[in-house]
Amino acid sequence: MSEVADHIEEHRAQLSPAERRVAEVVLRDPECVAFGTVARVAERAGTSGASVVRLSTRLGYPGYSGLQAAVQRAIGQQLRPAVERIRDMRAPSPTGATSVAGAGPDVLSRTLRAELDNVDRTISGVAAEAFERAVGLLADRRRPVRVVAGDAEAGVGAMLTTALALVREDVMQVGGSDVAVARQLAGAGPETVLVAIDLRRYERWVVDHVTHAVADGATLVAVTDSPLSPLAALATVSFAVAAEGAGPFDSHVGTLALTNALVTGVAGRLHRSATRRLDAVEAAWRGAGALVEP
Repeated sequence: MSEVADHIEEHRAQLSPAERRVAEVVLRDPECVAFGTVARVAERAGTSGASVVRLSTRLGYPGYSGLQAAVQRAIGQQLRPAVERIRDMRAPSPTGATSVAGAGPDVLSRTLRAELDNVDRTISGVAAEAFERAVGLLADRRRPVRVVAGDAEAGVGAMLTTALALVREDVMQVGGSDVAVARQLAGAGPETVLVAIDLRRYERWVVDHVTHAVADGATLVAVTDSPLSPLAALATVSFAVAAEGAGPFDSHVGTLALTNALVTGVAGRLHRSATRRLDAVEAAWRGAGALVEP
């Protein structure tokens, strides 16, 4: 969906409320657009068919059919790699056994398809320029990094914080009560890099505290699920992750893959200092007998 999502991002400020609702359907349920009618999309968005057509032309397409064709192309590009990988994983091993993931119950194969698709859509949708800019911000050791994550994304935020703190100093995850968060972000200013991770439905405390920090000059890197997210609107650099779960809950696999990529980029950018820091941490662990050797 990168082409269509890029057009939505480019015209985000010009969209009417009705057009924004249609854009959300395009981003969240592309199959509805790819295989549905104008009336069906309008129904999903809670608006009129005219709004669907207006959005299509505003994004530069020759009417709804043009938008539909672009979404169909994007879906084909996204699914093909996942289908190929699934077939590879189902192939018999040299002993004649079949991969457990491919031979398991339906829930396992549905999960496999969903998560492969999430990772592929998330990573392939990242613009190289945006990625390099975010890595540059996170690798600037003169700038403190503060991570803010919604409740469901707190685990991913913790993993990002821990990994970044192993390769550079002054990295902290912000959390707790409103009073605690306000205190932890009180010093955030133009030198602070803020990483915000949250998916719809967006938590008010995350949006409110990030808004205040950005108003005070902090630079925001947003990891969210839509270019129409309130976090994306505040961000210097924004990434949209795919989060479709095989079950009733959002998936965080694509989000984790993106944050892993950011950490890898920072580690590469800070190779010498990161190596020294990791060596020191490893020596401290061994000196304290903290590790159980295999």
